[in-house]
This record gives sequence, C-alpha cells and structure tokens, in this order.
Amino acid sequence: MNAEIITIGDEILIGQIVDTNSAFLGQQLNKIGIDILQITSIKDEQDTILKALKDAENRVDVIITTGGLGPTKDDLTKHTMCRFFNDELVLDQNTLQHVEDIFEKYVNHPILEANRSQAYLPSKCIALNNQYGTAPGMWFEKEGKVYIALPGVPFEMKGLVRKEVIPRLKDRFNRPFILHKTVLTYGLGESAIADKIEAWHNNLPKFIKLAYLPSLGRVRLRLTARGDDEEVLQSSINKEIKKLHELIGDIIKGYEDENTIEENIAKSLTDKHLTLATAESCTGGRLAAKFTEIPGASAYFKGSIVSYATSAKHDVLNISKDFIQAHSVVSAEITKEMALSVQNLFKSDIAVATTGNAGPTKGDSDAEIGTVFIALAHLSEVTVKKFNFGNHRERVTQKAVNKALEMLYDRLKD
Repeated sequence: MNAEIITIGDEILIGQIVDTNSAFLGQQLNKIGIDILQITSIKDEQDTILKALKDAENRVDVIITTGGLGPTKDDLTKHTMCRFFNDELVLDQNTLQHVEDIFEKYVNHPILEANRSQAYLPSKCIALNNQYGTAPGMWFEKEGKVYIALPGVPFEMKGLVRKEVIPRLKDRFNRPFILHKTVLTYGLGESAIADKIEAWHNNLPKFIKLAYLPSLGRVRLRLTARGDDEEVLQSSINKEIKKLHELIGDIIKGYEDENTIEENIAKSLTDKHLTLATAESCTGGRLAAKFTEIPGASAYFKGSIVSYATSAKHDVLNISKDFIQAHSVVSAEITKEMALSVQNLFKSDIAVATTGNAGPTKGDSDAEIGTVFIALAHLSEVTVKKFNFGNHRERVTQKAVNKALEMLYDRLKD
C-alpha cells in the first residue's frame, strides 16, 4: 500500500526551513510496510491544498499533511479540510480542556481566543491528542482512504506519529513486513566495496535488495527485505549480514538505528574505564559534538578545546610559538602536540586532535587545501596520519570527523 506526504507552508518553498518532517514520516511509515509514493510541498493556500488532496487521493491509500494547523489566520488546513469533506467546525471539549491545561501549567499569559479556537475541529474527524502542543492532529476516512492532518512543528508531529498515527494505521490496514538493516562502513569508497561484495550481491535472495548510500568518509549499505513472514525476513537478513562480515568485516563499524560508530566507541570507553578528550582545529568542535549527543557522555568524555586560531594553539594548548613557526599549524608535529596537550589538560586516557586546511583559502599554513592531520594519543603512544580530503570545505570537515571516529574505533577494538 502507498502513502503521500503533503507539506504545507510558504516557509518550506522559500527555503526558510528544511522539510525534516517528510524524512521522519517516510522512515516511520516504511517500517510498518507503507511505501511513500510521492512527497509534495505546497503553499498555505486553500485552493492549492484542495488540489493537492484531490490529486493524492487518486494515487494512494493514505494522505498525510503537515503544517497549517496553528492559531493564526494564515493556518488554513483545518478550514480546507472542512471544504474538502463538506463539513463544519464543532467544539471538541477534550481538545479545549487540553488547551486550557497547557496554558495553566506552562504559559505565563492568559489564554487567547485564538488558542481556544484550536478546539474547533471538523465534525467528521477523529481528534488526535497532541501531548506537546495545542493543535490536535485530525484523522478522516473516506471511501476506504485515510487522510491525516498533523501540525508542522517537528517535535509535535513526531509525538503524534508515534503515539497516535502509527498505532491507528497498523490497526486499520493489513500490510506486508518491510525490514531494513543498514550497515555502517568506514575507510573504503562505494566502488571498492562493490567490487569486494559483487558475488555476494548477485546471489542475494530475490526478496532482499541492497542499496549503497555513500556520504563523506563512509558508505552505508542498506539491506531491505519485504514479505509476509517477519521471522523469515529477519532470519534471512541476519544470514546475509553474517556473510557480509566475512567479506568486509574490517570496515564495518556499526549499524544505523542500532549501534553507530560513536555509540560503539562510547561503549568501549565505558567498558574499559577509559576517558577521552579532543583538540579540534579544522573540525571546529564537530567531533566533540558526536560524543556529547550521546546520553551519559560525561562518564567518559572529559572535554574539548576548539583551538581554531593559531593563537589558541599557543595560548590555550601551550604549544610554543617557535615550534608552530618551525613546523606550521597544519603539520604532523603540531597535531601530535595538540593531542598530548589536551590529554594533559583534561587528564584523559585518550586524546584525538585534528588540524588542516579546509579551504577555501590556506590561512596560516602553506599546506594544500584538503590536507588534514589527525593525531590519536593513547596513554604515552601517539599516532598521526595525514590525509587529503579534496577541495570542498564541507567535504573536508565531515570526512575528517568520520576518519577520526574510524581511527578511534579501530584503536579501541585492538
């Protein structure tokens, strides 16, 4: 069965915000066996919304809209739904009580009529409780098809999808099972991996498909199995993953939505009672952010110094000006000193340091754009590696982060 997502709002069309709602909805629907046939972004305008709904109902079984459900006059989705279903707004007492409770508990000014108006819903809809906001979701059914209207605020939309939408869709439709397993690989490009696993790929069962998802410094391999027997699908995917490990196990560092590389690093650090610190120049704190996003990171992550300017390497990391002058800020020698210095400052067992020329200009170094040095200090041993990650600033930075994670993962695995 198929679904269509319609995102409503001028702010999406002019690029003021990025549509993350569709990505989330696509993931959640696919997990329960519903394919996304089309994603459409449109203006918050009644005639445009009506046309999009009419077009979608000729293509799919489930139509989901996000956006246009706020308390202001430019939010038109609720009124458009009334036109589409030949309906009228009526007061929903449960929603009104919910809105009043939110204002009483969390809002410092009196409730406005615009907020109370959110309790008026089309009479033909089922109200979906929005535990994180005042705009409820709406569920309609017409001639075997389901129409769902959700607020555009991402955390409100996600709460409604998890608590209300997915359980109702699972009850409403018989669906095939779709299982995904995404393998995270680091250190080899897409074509090199394809060459190593070609025979395995050619012999996959017909109900399992492989997709390559390359990004900066890593390649994700997504296995997708589709069928009516979930146990058979799961068993088959596990068997193929085992075969994959025999072929490229040295570059597999984890699984998406299960154990990412940084989560595996965190577990290794915790299990071995080791601590980590970072000194970052060209990566600008992105490496540290990977770890601080993980709950409980304070147990093993001591801290980070973003020594972006040359002066910070001297003033904060205590690297002498003469040493910097002698070797250049983008060099193996400076990167090694950065790692040892931050290790000493934070009294950590392990330290990772990055420095490089991400571009578009060379800055304080003569090293070619794309040149990056990464140092890893483990107790008294320091390893420094040199890389060239190309001439695009974002590419250089992200590849440096991923390579640093790969180096740290491999060291902890030994």
